[in-house]
Amino acid sequence: MHPDLSASLPPDWPLAHATFILAGDDVSPEFWTNYFGVTPDRVMTKGETFLYPSGKRSERVAGRGFWAVKSEVKVRSDQLEPHLRFLMSHLGLPRGDLHDLVRGDGINMSVWCYWFNESGDRIPDIPDDIRELMESMGGTIEIDEYR
Repeated sequence: MHPDLSASLPPDWPLAHATFILAGDDVSPEFWTNYFGVTPDRVMTKGETFLYPSGKRSERVAGRGFWAVKSEVKVRSDQLEPHLRFLMSHLGLPRGDLHDLVRGDGINMSVWCYWFNESGDRIPDIPDDIRELMESMGGTIEIDEYR
């Protein structure tokens, strides 16, 4: 039997949100920030210390590069579609050269989706056009479901 997690969550805790991620040895946070014209929510440069989400500086260096933009505080919805559409619009996707840039540098591109589903009856709403868009750019959409 699983504990009732919803009782411990704050009342405004989102049941869904999404994060666009670029990860790999050659991810240059400065390049991707300039490319998208967007300030990322989290970055790491391979071989350098980094900030944890808490703001504390790591004692170890990053094993790979990382650039991420989140929808969590920018979109208020318990469904994924508004979060995904926000990310696509905010990042100006699709972009004709993105697939080749990512593939050429061996970067993994994904959208990570948080999905709280304590009842077990919520079905993630990932629109076909967004799934196809990510696939055409060489990316994936992953759902991390919590019950």
